[in-house]
Amino acid sequence: MTFTLICLLLFSLGLSSYVQGLDSSSNGSLPLDTFLQDFAFRALVITHRPHTGALYKANLPTNLSGMQVSIARIRSRTLWKQGANLSSFRIPSQTVPVPHVRRLAIVYENLGNRSSQYYSISGYSLITPIVGFLVFDASNARATRLTSVSLDTMGKPISIHFPNLKYSASARCASFSSNGTINFSRMMLPNVCYTSNQGHFSVVVVARKGKQRPLHLYPWMIGVVLGFFVLVLLAAYFGFVLIKVLKTKRIQAMERQADEGEILNNRWVGSSKMPSAAVTRSQPVLENGGFP
Repeated sequence: MTFTLICLLLFSLGLSSYVQGLDSSSNGSLPLDTFLQDFAFRALVITHRPHTGALYKANLPTNLSGMQVSIARIRSRTLWKQGANLSSFRIPSQTVPVPHVRRLAIVYENLGNRSSQYYSISGYSLITPIVGFLVFDASNARATRLTSVSLDTMGKPISIHFPNLKYSASARCASFSSNGTINFSRMMLPNVCYTSNQGHFSVVVVARKGKQRPLHLYPWMIGVVLGFFVLVLLAAYFGFVLIKVLKTKRIQAMERQADEGEILNNRWVGSSKMPSAAVTRSQPVLENGGFP
């Protein structure tokens, strides 16, 4: 027990000196993975006595908000017997580190809404955040720098789970290797991808051609179209009313002109009173032009 505590103390002191060296360096010049790993290692230093297999979350600066970084320490024999369950990743049992080391430190990364800032694939769109895990040799408690190691799963796949993914038949698993190459594979199960070693992973679909309109513009466009049709209907309605009014006024004017015309005299025909116009007869004229 005493020997174990001494090893943990030396490991913490070694990491502390390493972290202090990082604070005096320029973080902006470090690659993203190295930068995130530094904060993950710092989480172990703060913990002092980390439990084997427990996942400890690193505190990231505000300029990296939206990302998540965690770290776990695990013995090689535990990895061989039980495997490891680290957030999105399931490492199967009978997995060994290459080269063989007694203790491992596994860093888990989730780039969240900043994934597209650091990873992009021509012709494809990311539909899940970039997640990744990296494995380091944590056997030497006095080491000021942890070295990376590989994993041999004896032919068994490491599964990567994307719980918030809406499954699509056209979706493809994408793995990003450290040398810049990208490998694609089909999703054998919904929301699950597989790999044989560490790295970064996501789910992608073929990008649609043409520029996509932002979703917030669609309600505005619908409102404009509906407003246009409402204006057309109102214009048609008022036009119809105007025509009716003009037609009514014209009929009233004709009736008024008829009422203001010649007043007819009344004449009794039997017991009925009827209008009668004044009789005007032309005077007879002889053929020689004289009056009779």
